[in-house]
Amino acid sequence: MPALALIFNAFVWGVSWFPFRQIEAHGLHPVWATALIYALIFVAMGWLRRHTWRAFAAYPALVLLGLAAGFTNVGFNWAVTQGDVVRVVLLFYLMPLWSVLLAWLFLGERPTPSALARVALALVGVAVVLKTPEVDWPVPASLPDWLGVAAGFAFAVTNILLRRLRAAPGESRALAMFGGCALVAGATALAGTALGAIAAPPLGAPGWLGWAALLGAGFVFANVCLQYGAARLTASATSVIMLSEVLFASVSSVAFGAGSMDTRIWIGGALIVLAALWSSFARTPNGEDDRRSPLLKDMP
Repeated sequence: MPALALIFNAFVWGVSWFPFRQIEAHGLHPVWATALIYALIFVAMGWLRRHTWRAFAAYPALVLLGLAAGFTNVGFNWAVTQGDVVRVVLLFYLMPLWSVLLAWLFLGERPTPSALARVALALVGVAVVLKTPEVDWPVPASLPDWLGVAAGFAFAVTNILLRRLRAAPGESRALAMFGGCALVAGATALAGTALGAIAAPPLGAPGWLGWAALLGAGFVFANVCLQYGAARLTASATSVIMLSEVLFASVSSVAFGAGSMDTRIWIGGALIVLAALWSSFARTPNGEDDRRSPLLKDMP
């Protein structure tokens, strides 16, 4: 059951690009959709589980956790509706690279030779994915590319903060992340609309409402499944199972024409996933398996 719960969580995030694109087709920008969905979840949870607010006084870093989760969601949700889904998801999963660097800077965990080897492997994979005949250098070449990379970095920051806040109640962490998603997405949507970069929400009949309700329910249930599964499996097992999101995103996007899988993507993606798998089974600096259950994805 814990494994199935994590697979369901990965499935929700792997196919979330489809309802987001349906919402956008009905006139609501994905950033506005993110803001509205998470604002509703945040208000409902904050009201129904009012005791979760107490932890914010004892753990002020929950605010930072919320902001990191917010930037993760805005970047990921925006990217998968604008670019090639497979490419975006692979760039998002640069966890070995960002995690090693951030753990060194903020947790004092000096990278081991194997950690540096994982970083090199991930970088080679990214270079293969990004290097197309149209570009001279393997660097992000579009807004979705940059959003995917930025969201992956924010995701790594989120995981680092979750490790530092592992003593905080799980419900309080979830509330902080839902609130951060609503805040960051709302601020981005308002600023983007004011600058003309993001269309304002449509004033007519909300044809997107059904898709938004489905997506919001999926996010809440996926979060519950993640909490259940990650608390009962080792961190390495959780990480490996969550990588199935790449499979769900790739298969669904290629099937519906929102992604492509040529030889270059296959090779680069395999290297990135291999680095992530290697990272999942890595040992902590003290030589023991890290059997904590980090909340790998309360939301992308």
